[in-house]
Amino acid sequence: MNAEAKGLQINVMGREFRVACPDNEQKGLLEAVDYLNKKMNEIRDAGKIVGLERIAIMAALNIAHELLSTKVGGGFDIAEIKRRMAHMETVLDQAMADQKELF
Repeated sequence: MNAEAKGLQINVMGREFRVACPDNEQKGLLEAVDYLNKKMNEIRDAGKIVGLERIAIMAALNIAHELLSTKVGGGFDIAEIKRRMAHMETVLDQAMADQKELF
């Protein structure tokens, strides 16, 4: 655990885990835990797969498939989309600031 990372207690399907996570990434980690729990509960509730380990593997496969399915053609660059959106937000903020000066 590096100096910035702190231990965070998480719960996956009723099992407690302590993981190292920087403060600025804790919200994302907790969202990932919620998503994983949702997927694992869906698999468990379907009743076709028994055993926590098998449920975890199936959830991991489903999540990996979802991730790979988001790639379009030569690959979908989410980071590039985020950069473009941030740039558009900056341009819009500047345009709005210019408008405030008019009134």
